[in-house]
Amino acid sequence: MIDEGDLILIHQEDQPIAFARIEFIEPDSKKDWYQVTLLLLSIPVQEATWILKWSYVQGDPFTMGGKPMRLEKVERVIAKRPSEKDAGNKGGKGKTAKKGTVIPFKKS
Repeated sequence: MIDEGDLILIHQEDQPIAFARIEFIEPDSKKDWYQVTLLLLSIPVQEATWILKWSYVQGDPFTMGGKPMRLEKVERVIAKRPSEKDAGNKGGKGKTAKKGTVIPFKKS
């Protein structure tokens, strides 16, 4: 289920075209329609408000300007932190990786 704060992938003509975050979902003046405010994650970021039926927000296909569109929720992927064992064996074949020096950033 797609809700406010979720990351989505926007498809146009069955091709992914952009990522966006759902900022707000508010009822529209037309019954069963919603104003969906998107933060398009492009450079520069842009805000857009689309008026969509609830089923469209949840991933059902719709058309915009005659082109087929679809929203798909991007599920969060939990990155696995490397363990100390993995960190010490990055060189492969049992070699221990060289440890680097941390250089602090100092403002002048």
